Amino acid sequence: MSEPLAPGAHTIDVHGIAQRYHVYGQGAAVLVAVPGGPGVYWDSLRMPEVERHVTVVYVEPIGTGDSGRLPTHPDGYTRAVYADALDQVIKQLGRDRVYLLGHSYGGFVAQYYAAHHPENLAGVILYESSPVTGEEQGAESMRLLGEFMARNQDNPAAPGVLAALQSIGGITDDEELTAALRGLLPAYFADYWGREAELSPVRNSVQVTYISGRAADGTPDVIADRELLATIALPTLVIAGEYDVICGEKWGREIHGLVRNSRLVVLEHSGHLGHVEEPERFAKAVTDFVAAHGR
Repeated sequence: MSEPLAPGAHTIDVHGIAQRYHVYGQGAAVLVAVPGGPGVYWDSLRMPEVERHVTVVYVEPIGTGDSGRLPTHPDGYTRAVYADALDQVIKQLGRDRVYLLGHSYGGFVAQYYAAHHPENLAGVILYESSPVTGEEQGAESMRLLGEFMARNQDNPAAPGVLAALQSIGGITDDEELTAALRGLLPAYFADYWGREAELSPVRNSVQVTYISGRAADGTPDVIADRELLATIALPTLVIAGEYDVICGEKWGREIHGLVRNSRLVVLEHSGHLGHVEEPERFAKAVTDFVAAHGR
């Protein structure tokens, strides 16, 4: 059996379900990273600049990619379920405390885990997260998407982004959903078409597994975390992209106001994927945070 932090892919058993994780990088500090979606493949969150300084453990969430599926798939993947699997990964690593980074939906999981299991963490990084989902977040996303369309009103490719967005709600097939997400992805960047040669390989590599966002009984797993965030006392880094149309600066600033021991970094030239758009500044924010709170 390989060492839990040996470079490469690892699989553990979580209540009879295969849970994969991937180890990259070097450094005494260990950062566990949870990707977004739910259902987006883990490698969309690869952070090579961070890996130069920190050992990064990328969780491949159950229900996605090469991890196992629940019997209720595509239902049943609530934050409580993801947090339980995450807890098993963290315990497997054999470290006293680790840092936890969650991106987008992974941020929802990370803030839930930080509130319920602070004893396992040295700090938490909430990257493009939000205190809420539902109508309130949806209205803000539509406002920001309108700003995106206004900035790109003369671009003949921009209407395709709206068409992709309108198609996503009715898709349950993994391949069709991946194609729709790739169609929507220009809106996730601050300036996709201005950097298309650089960013198109990222767009074309994104994959997603359909996850319903419902509990096993079919009820929506809605995020309403304002009270929960106020209970977090861990050192916390909040990262938001100024041009993020999903979980943007508004929500980052609110989280920063709710979590009393937090620092906010706004990436001024990024959308939803700052680790791709501004990798050096993103990595500096993460590694400075880890160094400041190292044990």
